[in-house]
Amino acid sequence: MDLFINAFNTILCQPLLNALILLYEYLPGHSFGIAIIVLTILIKLIFYPLGVKGIRSQKALSQLQPKIKEVKEKFKNDKEKQARAMMELYKQEKINPVSGCLPLLIQLPILFALFRVFWRGFGEEQLGFLYSFVPYPGQINTVFLGMIDLAKGCTEKITENGLEYSVYLWPTIILVLLVGITQFIQTKMATPPRRAGEGKGQPDFSQMMQKQMLYFFPIVTVFILWRLPAAIALYWMTTTLFTIGQQYLIFKKRSS
Repeated sequence: MDLFINAFNTILCQPLLNALILLYEYLPGHSFGIAIIVLTILIKLIFYPLGVKGIRSQKALSQLQPKIKEVKEKFKNDKEKQARAMMELYKQEKINPVSGCLPLLIQLPILFALFRVFWRGFGEEQLGFLYSFVPYPGQINTVFLGMIDLAKGCTEKITENGLEYSVYLWPTIILVLLVGITQFIQTKMATPPRRAGEGKGQPDFSQMMQKQMLYFFPIVTVFILWRLPAAIALYWMTTTLFTIGQQYLIFKKRSS
C-alpha cells in the first residue's frame, strides 16, 4: 500500500504541485487562483483529443437510445440474443459504449492528486517536494479575487469567548453553487431533445435516468465540494466550462 501511495505521489502529486508553484511564481500578479485556472486549462488541452472522442461517443449513444430501446423490446425474453444484437448495433453505428467514460476515468486520478495537493496545503513540509529548478515561493497567498480563500471550504470553525462555532464563507458558497449550475448546463447540453411522441405510454427507463442525472449530478457536485478546499471547486468549474466550450464547438460543427 505504501508503495502505491509513494508512486501516486511521485507520478502525479509532485509534478502537479511543482507545475502549480511554477505558474504561481511566473504568471503576472502571483495569483494562486489564476495559477489553478491555467493549470486546469493545460491539463484539458493535453487530454483534448480524448475529451472530444468522449463527448462524441456520449452524444452518439444518446441519439441511439430509440434503437437501443427497440432491440431491448424485441429480445426482452432472450438476454443472450439481446446482448448480441446490442453489440451488432454498436458495431453498425461504429460506437464504442465504453469510450464515453474513458476521459472521466483517466482524469479521476488527476482530480484525486489535485485534491491531495490542496488538502495537504503549502507549508514547509510540502514545499520540500519542489524540484531543484522550481523557485521557493515562500508564503503563498491563497485568497482569490480578494474574497475567496482557496484553502478553505464553505464553512470555517472559529473560537470566540471559549465557544467554537461555524461561520459561512459566502464567496466560497457562491463559487460552489456556480459549479453546480455549470454542471447542470454541461449535462443539459449532452442530453438529446425529446422527440415528438416520446414520453407517452409506458415510461422509458433510459429517459427517466437521463432526467434524474440531469439534476442529480449538480446536487451531488455541490454536496461533495461543500467541505473541500475552494481550490477544488475552482478547478472543477474551469474543467466544466472548458467541456461546455468543447461540446458547443463539436455540436455546432456536426449540425452545420
